[in-house]
Amino acid sequence: MARKQIPQIVTRKVVASSRLMRIEAIDLRFSNGVERQFERMQGSGRGAVMVVPFLDPDTLLLVREYAAGLHNYQLGFPKGLIDPGETPEQAANRELKEEIGYGAGELIALKSVTMAPQFFSATMHIYIARNLYPEQLPGDEPEPLELVPWQLQNIDSLLEQDDFTEARSIAALLLMLRQQQGLR
Repeated sequence: MARKQIPQIVTRKVVASSRLMRIEAIDLRFSNGVERQFERMQGSGRGAVMVVPFLDPDTLLLVREYAAGLHNYQLGFPKGLIDPGETPEQAANRELKEEIGYGAGELIALKSVTMAPQFFSATMHIYIARNLYPEQLPGDEPEPLELVPWQLQNIDSLLEQDDFTEARSIAALLLMLRQQQGLR
């Protein structure tokens, strides 16, 4: 099947902005002549990282942190934005040091994923981290994050946790499991 032609952007304008993102209205013309306006959120453009860290071959490290969107605490993997001038791998290692107090001797790229690509232009690079070594960097969190070790043998119970709901963390977990089983 042939790929569809990308719609032509006729006009675009910023309709709202904050320090983290901007909302842009774009008028599009599709290859069949139909015109529509879409709104999309533009992030920083730098992307983000998420890391599935292994303390040892049988133990993952997760963090529990405040999630403003849900106004509760959520369990997930270390993550954060890529700083200007950083590669995704450098950002992944920095986030580990800031959030869990470990650096990674080995980073394995799993996949780059998007979130709600119809509305949001952001990519998250997911990694596995192995051969951890203690190293702490100051982070930007308003309070210390709770470090939560999790045994691989108890993965099913992690998926049942009421506070393990972020789709990107679930995707990272499932991608890691596929990689562990040699399915990737």
